[in-house]
Amino acid sequence: MSDERICVGAFAGSFGVHGEVRLKSFCAEPEDITTYGPLWSEAGDRRFTVGILRPGKNEFIAKVDGVTSKEAADALKGTRLCADRAALPSLPDDEFYYADLVGLSVRDSGGKLLGRVSAVHNHGAGDLLEITGPGLTTPALLPFTRANVPTVDLATGRVVVDPPEGIFPQ
Repeated sequence: MSDERICVGAFAGSFGVHGEVRLKSFCAEPEDITTYGPLWSEAGDRRFTVGILRPGKNEFIAKVDGVTSKEAADALKGTRLCADRAALPSLPDDEFYYADLVGLSVRDSGGKLLGRVSAVHNHGAGDLLEITGPGLTTPALLPFTRANVPTVDLATGRVVVDPPEGIFPQ
């Protein structure tokens, strides 16, 4: 995915037999997913025009232009959807797009390099920074809260963390 696009959702499979799809939105306001213009596949090789038909359980039931069968809708399952960054709203100073956090260096308050943000996850209980780096045999998962991550500096490409004990080896 390029820096010009941000992942905003994904197709979760078909719904019914007439080409409707189940659509997962990753947007703060889930229904906004269709307001950002055409959506693109993560590779940027496919363009989708999507319209929400109705809400489903933790998702939307949607129609995709050109998709008219269950088989075609099933073939889209797992496709991550990206919107042009320019179409997305500007964020307040204390909010960030996940894509902007990945790759930032992670340092403790004393300046020691702990690693890099390799991914951001949200499994329903809040955002987690996945951090890989020296001395970590498996990635560290740090809850992305103001207490644990007091500083995010996109301009310098770093976050300063104050992790709970046990997250990073001593």
